[in-house]
Amino acid sequence: MTAIPQGRTRRTSLVSAVCALVVGVGLAGCGEDPDAGTNGVGKLPAARIQEKTKAAAGSVDAVRLSGSVVTSGRTYRLDMRLKADGGAGSVTAQGATFHLLRVGEQLFLKADAAFWKKEDAKSGDGSDTAAADKLDGKYVKVPAGDPSYRKFSGFTDKDLLLDGLLTLHGALATDGHHEQDGVRTVRITGDGGSGGKLDVSLEGTPYPLLLERAGGAGTLRFSSWGKDFALEEPAKDQTVDYGKQLPTS
Repeated sequence: MTAIPQGRTRRTSLVSAVCALVVGVGLAGCGEDPDAGTNGVGKLPAARIQEKTKAAAGSVDAVRLSGSVVTSGRTYRLDMRLKADGGAGSVTAQGATFHLLRVGEQLFLKADAAFWKKEDAKSGDGSDTAAADKLDGKYVKVPAGDPSYRKFSGFTDKDLLLDGLLTLHGALATDGHHEQDGVRTVRITGDGGSGGKLDVSLEGTPYPLLLERAGGAGTLRFSSWGKDFALEEPAKDQTVDYGKQLPTS
C-alpha cells in the first residue's frame, strides 16, 4: 500500500475542518447542494422561475401586500389584504393615511377630518370644516365615475397588481440563494437588478416573497398566501355618499 505524504494529510484535514465550519454556520459550500430539500425552482432558468411564481400567485385567492410603491412621482406606503373580489387595508401618501375597502365593484375610502380638509383645500374651494368633520372616520363611497376610483381601486385589485408587479423588465437572470424572514429563497433579476429583483420561496409553493421594483420604484413584501379574510361592505350608519365626485387628490 502506498503511503500518503504527511503534507497532503495535513491539507486534507484542514479542508475538512473548514468545510465543517462553513456548514456549521449555515453557508453553502464544499460541495453542499443549496437546493437540497427545497421545491427545486432554484435550479431552473430565471424565466421559468418567473413563470412558476406568477402561476403560484395566481392560483390562490388571498395575499397580504405591504411596502412602498412610487408612481407619478408620489410614494404610497401600502398595507393591503387582497383577494379575487376586493381588498382592504391602509395607504399612506404625503403624510396622510387613509383606508381603502373594495367589495366587488363598491369602493370605500375612510380617513380622518384632517385628510378631508386637505383634500377639500386641493380642490380650490377652501376648507369646509363642517363637511370634513362629517366625513371623519366614515366610509365614503367613491363614485365609479370619479378619477379617484380608478386610481385607488387599483390598490385593491389582486390580479391587476400582481400581474404588473411580478413581471421584471429586461434580460432575466438568477442572483443566488437568499433568505426572507427565515424562508430560503432564490432571487431573480431583470437587467442585472435595474429592471427589478424578486425573491421566490424555495420552501413549499414558490410564492413571491420580496420585490424591489425597477428604477427604485418601491419595495414590497408578500405574505399570508392563501389565508382568507372577511370582506364586507361597511354598515349603513358608517357610510357617507359624498356625491358624484370626490375632491381632486
